[in-house]
Amino acid sequence: MSASSNVVDMSQATDAAGGGAVAQRKRTGALTETIRSALLDGNLGKGRINEVHLANTLGVSRTPVRAALQMLTGEGLLDHAPNRGFAVRSFSLDEIGDAFEVRALNEGLACRLAAERGLTLAQGDTIREVLGRGDRLLAGHVDLVECRRGYAEVNTQFHATLLEAAGSRLIVDVLKLCNRVPQTTTHNVMAFNLDDVRQRHAEHHAIYKAVALREPQSAQAQMREHILHVKNSLVRSALAERIASARAGE
Repeated sequence: MSASSNVVDMSQATDAAGGGAVAQRKRTGALTETIRSALLDGNLGKGRINEVHLANTLGVSRTPVRAALQMLTGEGLLDHAPNRGFAVRSFSLDEIGDAFEVRALNEGLACRLAAERGLTLAQGDTIREVLGRGDRLLAGHVDLVECRRGYAEVNTQFHATLLEAAGSRLIVDVLKLCNRVPQTTTHNVMAFNLDDVRQRHAEHHAIYKAVALREPQSAQAQMREHILHVKNSLVRSALAERIASARAGE
């Protein structure tokens, strides 16, 4: 076999390995998303996570589950201790409320900057597309599980595009700190009820209109109010859950 054919064979092997690595990252990403959604919905309970049980429930081995749990630990959703494994991280209502307040101030500022600087054609197209997708997801009879997954993406993309339009690295860094309290992330959209989500989506339409019309003060005020509405919905949900748990324990 010639040297050149060896090079070709090595190149093909490298390409195959690279393709396998990409596929593995996609599988890990999908698994991480599934576990993240379960955590945000409270379906994994509290305290220590049984990795074997979780892997069996998801129909996968422990290795990809552990990789996903490590990623979620990095996001702040989980705690990890040597010899004790992973545990669901808990946050007080005060911590959650503080993170929402900081997020409201910073995303409001991001909207003001986006309105002042203007959206690019691509950014405008993206926002209109995600608003339309949200309209379709929330129309008529809704399958809550499918809607939650789809609208989480819509919500995240809407806020991310406005943040991109603001062009402020400082705001991005501050919001990353807020996201260490996972209940405040844009991905968490169905901790309350469907009517709440429909109202928040209507607010998205109004925020986009203010930004597109280059009305910075209106855009800032509407985004800040929007985030605080989300905060109030989540706090109501958390309090109702605590009351229900207390009554169940009587």
